[in-house]
Amino acid sequence: MRKPAGESAGPQMQSRLKVMFVCATALLLAPLSPASARSFAVIHAFQGGNDDGSASVSGLISDRAGNLYGATLSGGPGNGGHGYGTVYKLAPDGTVTVLYAFQAGSDGELPYAGVIRDKKGNLYGTTEAGGGTVCDGYGCGTVFRIAPDGTEALLHSFQGLPDAFGPTSGLAADNAGNFYGTAHGGTDNCGTVFKIAPDGTETILHSFTCGSDGADPFGSVIVDSGGSLYGMTTTGGNTQLCGRAGCGVVYKLAPDGSETVLHTFTGGKDGGEPDGNLIADAAGNLYGMTTIGGRHGLGVAFRLAPDGTETVLHSFGHGLDGQEPEAGLVLDNAGNLYGTTPFGGLSCGFFTCGTVFRIASDGTEKVLYRFTGGSDGCGPGWADTLLVKRHTLVGTASGCGADGNGTIFELKK
Repeated sequence: MRKPAGESAGPQMQSRLKVMFVCATALLLAPLSPASARSFAVIHAFQGGNDDGSASVSGLISDRAGNLYGATLSGGPGNGGHGYGTVYKLAPDGTVTVLYAFQAGSDGELPYAGVIRDKKGNLYGTTEAGGGTVCDGYGCGTVFRIAPDGTEALLHSFQGLPDAFGPTSGLAADNAGNFYGTAHGGTDNCGTVFKIAPDGTETILHSFTCGSDGADPFGSVIVDSGGSLYGMTTTGGNTQLCGRAGCGVVYKLAPDGSETVLHTFTGGKDGGEPDGNLIADAAGNLYGMTTIGGRHGLGVAFRLAPDGTETVLHSFGHGLDGQEPEAGLVLDNAGNLYGTTPFGGLSCGFFTCGTVFRIASDGTEKVLYRFTGGSDGCGPGWADTLLVKRHTLVGTASGCGADGNGTIFELKK
């Protein structure tokens, strides 16, 4: 359920709806047959409540020691078992340590996206709500740092209009220590791209207009060596399409903030309404996914050449291959792409449970795993997967699992 372009309703509702989905799914389902793929393993089942958190819709990162880091949207210690999200570490032996539990005050709440890590072991991320200023009944959101000892420091507390509010994207960083992300708000309340300097100073690099430049940037940005940013908006673009909200764009922001629209989606065979993140290869090609459009109307995986030419690599929705991808892709050295879909695959009561897939360099798709909605989890496709050890994918499933709070899984590719 997406907020129409320019609408001022708080973005917190989007996250709460997703939490409602994963929790309701877990309650409706009885465990199904065990996962049949020998290459698949659950390496952690979230317990929720006062424990490690629940409903992880964030991706994972790793360090050289093999530890994984991520965030949960809800749960965690504090507030009588009604925590507001956590940042955690998963050690190679399977031990989970909650590094920080949000308390829904000025420290933030609802860490929708994942974290990034610097050379000193500090973690950086955003919360969709919390902070010192109220937006639509909730805090406007934050940019935070968590030190290796678990101490949290706020780098920025969003102020609402015309600044920004409710960031659902993760952060990107440059070599100078600046952070970049996207949020709601802006001059026309159509979304922003922001920069946070090392001293916490915020600069709005671009405020979307809900016109041809795009609107509703839910995903993160990536930074190239020249300091240009690349990202996608879910709506905007050609505002005669997709209910006159527009079907979204792929954009580039130069270091001076000037925007170039690289592709305007039509909602047809080229896809539309992208919610996730882009990646780039060494040749400058961009890769991403959309939630609608394609041959079956249920989303595509695409490649965008430096000259703006789009190639649809796969149209989702044929058989059990997956539907409506919300996240980004990962690329290996052989040119294969990997990702997840939150829907499609096997039945999970009123929903389908989601998939993990591979798209070969020739465009051939193979489903590597279909979630069952039992102890393996369900709804994996809100977050990007992570490729580790050359032959292993790790990721999060936002719902189901042994305790109904989602899982972290490992899949040998």
